[in-house]
Amino acid sequence: MDISSIQDLYGTTPITSNEKKVDSEKGFQSMLNSVMGLLEDTNSQIQTAHKEEVAFMLGETDNTHDLMVAEQKANIALQYTVAVRDRVLEAYQQIMQMQI
Repeated sequence: MDISSIQDLYGTTPITSNEKKVDSEKGFQSMLNSVMGLLEDTNSQIQTAHKEEVAFMLGETDNTHDLMVAEQKANIALQYTVAVRDRVLEAYQQIMQMQI
């Protein structure tokens, strides 16, 4: 997920009065599509961590390093996804408050 697309929604990038139409690359729908890709990535990280946990519990592996790395990756991915979700919801609320 490109953070600049979120920043554009918050108005951190100045918009001139000459801009009449929104670039399809930076529209709200493309941002939602990126978030869906982020959710899939986060889900795969969590599943990988779960598989490592199960393998460790069953005694199939005794490598705690790989287990901890997988768990940290899943944790960081989840924290990032929650932060992006909060920003997307805030952007949506701002869009809904705009007057036409």
